[in-house]
Amino acid sequence: MALFHFCFDLANFRLIEANFYQDPFWTWQRTAILSTFLLCAGAGQAIATHRGQTWRRFWLRWAQIVGCALLVSLGSWWMFPLSYISFGVLHGMAVMLIIARLSAPLGRWLWPLGVVAILLPQLVQHPLFDTRWTNWVGLVTRKPITEDFVPILPWLGVMWWGLAGTQWLLARQPTLLGSPASQITPSSQRGDNTGSVVWRGLTTLGQWSLTFYMVHQPVFIGGLTAWLYLTRPQG
Repeated sequence: MALFHFCFDLANFRLIEANFYQDPFWTWQRTAILSTFLLCAGAGQAIATHRGQTWRRFWLRWAQIVGCALLVSLGSWWMFPLSYISFGVLHGMAVMLIIARLSAPLGRWLWPLGVVAILLPQLVQHPLFDTRWTNWVGLVTRKPITEDFVPILPWLGVMWWGLAGTQWLLARQPTLLGSPASQITPSSQRGDNTGSVVWRGLTTLGQWSLTFYMVHQPVFIGGLTAWLYLTRPQG
């Protein structure tokens, strides 16, 4: 994700030639990254409910996501006033997490529900859903002009699959995904200091994923801006 966004920034600063809106090389990467996001979010809800996470803890985390979504909208409006993000990945996750939490008891029914959610936008579209106030549903006749668009449909289906798949794993290997990361370090890495450092780094990023998501782009954009200013011919 970070590499993808860095390349997007390079294109935005006209340091490379790349069409992130139409070139399949980039659009398929976005789809894969976003799918991974939502599969992991669904998996996280499965683990949270397996551990008995309270609604209070859920709402505290949810409030953080909503706050960050608002910051993304504000920042994108400042950078891209004509195509700012009104319903991007964090906006979509904020809504989908509530649905996932409430539907978690459905268990195996989440698989066919995921299929329905993914196929429905291909079968049903209406101009009613083409405005900024309604396009978040996903039944649009045309994609809106925005830097990021993650509607409920079809992406809820991906989150449901992540939830269902992880529930399936937890039912068969409850200690695998229901244990702290420090207890499931790969055995091949336990005697390898380098491997342990890498593993701890990855688990730390996982524990601070929202912070990393919010910080990496300002760092990239600020760094590129500074580099262009310093390397620009003076006079």
